Amino acid sequence: MNAPASTSNIEPRLTSLSHGGGCGCKIAPGVLSEILKNSAGLLPKELLVGIETADDAAVYQLNENQALIATTDFFMPIVDDPFEFGRIAATNAISDVYAMGGTPIMALALVGMPINVLSIETIGKVIKGGQSVATAAGIPIAGGHTIDSVEAIYGLVVMGLVHPSKVKKNADAKAGDVLILGKPLGVGVLSAALKKEKLSAEGYAAMIENTTKLNKPGAKLADMKGVHALTDITGFGLAGHTLELARGAKMTAVIEWNKVPLLPNVKQMAEEGFVTGASGRNWAGYGHDVLLPKDFSAAEQALLTDPQTSGGLLVSCDPAIADDVIALFKQEGFATAAVVGRMEAGAGILKISA
Repeated sequence: MNAPASTSNIEPRLTSLSHGGGCGCKIAPGVLSEILKNSAGLLPKELLVGIETADDAAVYQLNENQALIATTDFFMPIVDDPFEFGRIAATNAISDVYAMGGTPIMALALVGMPINVLSIETIGKVIKGGQSVATAAGIPIAGGHTIDSVEAIYGLVVMGLVHPSKVKKNADAKAGDVLILGKPLGVGVLSAALKKEKLSAEGYAAMIENTTKLNKPGAKLADMKGVHALTDITGFGLAGHTLELARGAKMTAVIEWNKVPLLPNVKQMAEEGFVTGASGRNWAGYGHDVLLPKDFSAAEQALLTDPQTSGGLLVSCDPAIADDVIALFKQEGFATAAVVGRMEAGAGILKISA
């Protein structure tokens, strides 16, 4: 049984309007580095986090007790249901605030739609889906901007607050930390199967559940002594975002592959060829800094680099509080949260162990 396709007999499938869906739309990491390498501008002392470490959001200190988190994320459809597309995009955008240890306070919508192709009803469902997630996060969508676009695009600008001393950068991991992953991998594989109309109803349900689960534990993790660094796993895959931790901290990150949680059936699906083009582009961009075991298969490499849309939090913390961190995740409904690796002294690389 295939997952739901078009919501209309007349309108095209939403995914048919996008050349790449969800966080798989991201510019390849190597290309992005080249684009941004000379882009540093004004750096006021109040700017606690900018673009220097490829962090999840900017952070600007307002006063002794408050810092403003600002982020934006938007992409093209990863599913055909417009309401679910809106939910996924909003969940993904809000995640960056949680990944800094903050609490979201407000959002603005970014909407680009082919108005001569999609109905007003369909576009309205996208916006309603985003609004439903903002309501679940306890924030208003207070405005935004819309354009007529060839491809359907939706996302949010999100703002949040955090105490300046509790900002969780992706560059502050410490040697000896363990790495804990909040959500299972495989969203890119499922999206590839969906685009080819080969995804089962069960796979579709798992994809929606994973991508619309808000990463709310991030705000509570900021209060836990011993949580040193946070990020979320999105378009660059587990390898790319873990490598950002390693580079930021100037250490070596180790991922124990047999401990990494995967969404149901995605390993078999990857072996059958359901992988995204972004997975290969990711490897081309940073594979030179990743050490793989000799028997690592092509399917496993594809999952390692699989672009995650609205993926899980990756926590670098003192091993003494690992059980408390996992307990927090499970209390918040993240049943598969697990220790997946560790940080070691080294030189900004990622090692994968079987």
